Amino acid sequence: MPDQIEGEHPPVLGRPDGIDDGRVAGPAVHADADPLGRAFDVTEGTSSEGQPTVVRTQRRRVRLPLILFLVTCLSTFWVGANGWLPFPATLPSRQTLIAHWQDGLIYMVCVLAILLTHEMGHFVATLRYRIPASLPFFVPFPIAPIGTMGAVIGMDGHRADRREIFDIGLAGPVAGLFVAIPITWIGILKLDMTQPSYGVIGFDLPLAVRLALDVLRPPGYESGQVIWISQWNPYFIAGLVGLFITGLNMLPVSQLDGGHVMYSLLLKRSRWVARGIVVLAVLDVLVRGQWHWSLMVLLVLLIGVSHPPTRDDSRPLGWFRVALGVFALLIPVFCFSPRLIVLG
Repeated sequence: MPDQIEGEHPPVLGRPDGIDDGRVAGPAVHADADPLGRAFDVTEGTSSEGQPTVVRTQRRRVRLPLILFLVTCLSTFWVGANGWLPFPATLPSRQTLIAHWQDGLIYMVCVLAILLTHEMGHFVATLRYRIPASLPFFVPFPIAPIGTMGAVIGMDGHRADRREIFDIGLAGPVAGLFVAIPITWIGILKLDMTQPSYGVIGFDLPLAVRLALDVLRPPGYESGQVIWISQWNPYFIAGLVGLFITGLNMLPVSQLDGGHVMYSLLLKRSRWVARGIVVLAVLDVLVRGQWHWSLMVLLVLLIGVSHPPTRDDSRPLGWFRVALGVFALLIPVFCFSPRLIVLG
């Protein structure tokens, strides 16, 4: 998801008075950076007219996003090769990794393909509108059953207007779904419910997956049946994770993707929707004991429940974007399940 960074940034090139003209760069060069994960080479010198100049050459930070991506590759491979067993008491043996390395590799490739496509959807949209943004930062989480906490890009959202923030926010989920849906489809076709099940852990399947299971009817499946850990396959889990993360990001709260879309549709009135969802989430944590959502609720409260204004809130969306936005806000209904894990 794109994370909006507040604050203005100076022009890439220019004199201290903000006027661009012909210049001759001097020898004083040093590095600088900003919260977006961008780095700059700053060169100080004088122009042909003898005026002092400052030249900021922008370059995106590559090393940290690459390191985080590689570590996330390892964490997702580890989870897949370990059979998605949560909180193992001991590290998996060498024999376990050798026996299940293919599952780990398939899961790693599939889940990262979904996440990378999602984030690149945002990134390409920022390039189209020339909005400063970082490369995706992946978050490794080597604990089953997911192996990652997704990814995020930093974005200077104050430079985007209402229509641009709508397009940027929606580009990621739409791109990710184009990969997540066929992977989930393949995973369902590979399920075999006739095999004996063991284990006490399963996923609370979202509505879209339940409908797909009723249509495809894998061997031995009965409507509403829980699919336990021993019956999972890497395609199925990767697809579920992709759908779940997409549905979560499309909740119309704060600076999540759904928050961008909802703000573009309702502007300041969107804060009432966001506050209502946060209240329901807090009640879910306190009353139903869904403590796995407490960290997410805390992060939203720290970032801010309401969406900040765009550069130009008066720019109209047009009927097509309005219809698309309303339809897109239904994604959590089909792809998100607040319960997440089922214990037998």
